[in-house]
Amino acid sequence: MKVATAAQMRAIDQQYIENAGIPGVVLMETAGEALAQACIEELGSDAIGKRIAIFCGNGNNGGDGFVAARRLANARARVTIFLAGTPDKLKGDARIHFAPLKISDVRIIPVSDSAFERAVMEPFDLICDALLGTGARSPLGGSIGLLITHLVEMAEGGVPVISADIPSGVDADTGKLVDFVAAPAKRTVTFALPKPGLLLYPGASYAGRITVADIGIPRALLADNSELTQEITTQELLRTWLPERKQNRDANKGSFGTVLVIAGSAGMMGAAALTAVAALRAGAGLVMLAVPHSLLDTAAALAPEVILRTLPETPERTHGGPDALETALALADKADAIAMGPGMSGNPAVASFVQPFVRRVVKPIVVDADGLNALTSSLTSVRYRGATPTVLTPHPGEMSRLLGITNQEVQSDRIGAVTRCAATFKAVTLLKGARTLVATPEGKLSYNRTGSPASATAGSGDVLTGIIAAYLAQELSADNAARAGAYIHALAGEIAAEELGTAGVIASDICYNIPRARQRLYERDDLDDL
Repeated sequence: MKVATAAQMRAIDQQYIENAGIPGVVLMETAGEALAQACIEELGSDAIGKRIAIFCGNGNNGGDGFVAARRLANARARVTIFLAGTPDKLKGDARIHFAPLKISDVRIIPVSDSAFERAVMEPFDLICDALLGTGARSPLGGSIGLLITHLVEMAEGGVPVISADIPSGVDADTGKLVDFVAAPAKRTVTFALPKPGLLLYPGASYAGRITVADIGIPRALLADNSELTQEITTQELLRTWLPERKQNRDANKGSFGTVLVIAGSAGMMGAAALTAVAALRAGAGLVMLAVPHSLLDTAAALAPEVILRTLPETPERTHGGPDALETALALADKADAIAMGPGMSGNPAVASFVQPFVRRVVKPIVVDADGLNALTSSLTSVRYRGATPTVLTPHPGEMSRLLGITNQEVQSDRIGAVTRCAATFKAVTLLKGARTLVATPEGKLSYNRTGSPASATAGSGDVLTGIIAAYLAQELSADNAARAGAYIHALAGEIAAEELGTAGVIASDICYNIPRARQRLYERDDLDDL
């Protein structure tokens, strides 16, 4: 599903209006109808006698609210509009849709009306937020600020909120609050396409359940629009990338790819084992785990299903030494994809081993954790891999080191950070966190919608690395492997939480549920619900 910025959505609307000859008032009518329907559904499919407060701005978002007000009044709801300006200030399509309200049962109270303070304190069953939509700008002063303040107070008193397009006060492109306050929606009805601010935090926490309303814009301007470079990874896409594995009697472990995992060090062998086992759980037919020589017995105890190989080690029992590079490259020749980095430690010898290995190996590779830290001083290790599939999977701290910025700067502009890293390293980059993002060097960006706080646990990232490596070995592109890995990993965490609760899920629980997550793609059809 494509995602559109506020400017892109305005351009699409205008293109449709101009090229198809469809007036803007028609689009507004359709949007307002969808908004009214959501309100009726929230009220239990019967609006008769229900008291609905609709907070309307002076622009197109307010116009959507006017349409909703008329339709809700026709459904015999008791509708009150709290208007930011005065009717004579309305313009364009919003003014056209306001006119019929003058002969309706809708009560209209401008914020400047002497009756406003008394009316806004009345009891209501539902609030419809049609104040700002994608047009939120700082500061939210004057009548808009006053209306949002009252709206929030009413919501805090237990009145549910339905927002039009995006909760008022949330920046449509970044998810940031434009002025420290926003409408806390139980549900958001967004028009034609989702907006980034609905998917990125903190905006996502204000959006509630998201309904994408079809307002009649043709598919060619939406799903098939090459200018829209952002999209949400969906169940439908994963069914295409990860076809259900049928029982082929002539299949063997070589039919589903071989993964080489280079990971681990003294005291960090759990990370190596999690990565290797996750690759098996994600469907790789065979996994080789290459560990420092003296840690062979530890690896055997932690991951009995994998094939163990040893590499020369440093005195600190991590990867390195004079023969480590050539030995590792020889092992890579036998694999279809490589996972590198988890638990390798910050020993300087690791960087001396990782950098030339990444530069020279010709197989698809996913680099994580200490592997990423080893690359911070040598961008060329990744840049010069050319067309060889490469995936980097930093968390915000690792991303800050890769880009030479602070963790706070990464989190304040996650889209900017992940797209810059992908372009700088010329590698598909996955930025972990709530709403995992995947960016390509060409500027394509995708959002992952699955996930729960249960996945915020030590070792979770090592599991993700193994999943992505397995999908690379099964011949997915770097972009699709990263996106599918993020989706399945997060869904496995959700499934674990269903049984165990969100507190106390550990990385091995996520790993155990990887096959169940993949199977759920085919057992249920509601995984794309926003």
